[in-house]
Amino acid sequence: MVERKARGMAAAPESDDYITGSSAPAASATTLEQALGVQVRALRRQLDLTVSDLAGAAGISVGMLSKIENGQISPSLSTLQAIAKALNVPITTLFTAFEETRDCSFVKARQGVVIERRGTKVGHQYELLGHGLGGDIVVEPYFITLSEEAAPHTGFRHAGVEFIYMLTGEVLYRHADRTYHLRPGDSLMFDSGAAHGPEELLVRPMTYLSVIVYNRQAR
Repeated sequence: MVERKARGMAAAPESDDYITGSSAPAASATTLEQALGVQVRALRRQLDLTVSDLAGAAGISVGMLSKIENGQISPSLSTLQAIAKALNVPITTLFTAFEETRDCSFVKARQGVVIERRGTKVGHQYELLGHGLGGDIVVEPYFITLSEEAAPHTGFRHAGVEFIYMLTGEVLYRHADRTYHLRPGDSLMFDSGAAHGPEELLVRPMTYLSVIVYNRQAR
């Protein structure tokens, strides 16, 4: 007989959802009020309006709009119509965030958006592997190739966190005041606000994955 549960391992939770090794909290169900709030806030920010601006245009109080955006109240249809009019969108647009569909970006092999750098970054090719997802957090995954003519460049600085996974070649990669010898299979994750970049290109050409994560408001 095959023993189903390993010794010392907790029993699997009784749930229809499988979990991964990630420590990310489980996705919670979104109420209609929460979805409306998310959509109103997103549309307001797209128009670069403050809460006070939109509340005034819609003829409601700042406090009420704040509660709507935080999903704390169920607004009346007339209030939603006033907000939609102030945002210059159909009222149905306010309900789109309640749909069960989730954002997903699919890029076929060798069909990512390719960016060629010039000047000090000649020979550095960036292929963007995913794009277009909404939300407060931006994730930019790149497939980076440094060709034979590539030159070192350690002056990259930008908001957020960057993760690098080395695929081919070898490089001495600098972050702030330290360098790391990266070979295929090695990874590096760091605060990308500090100066960073390939300092010595030991084996060229080289390729690695780079995933940059930052808050959308930092753009």
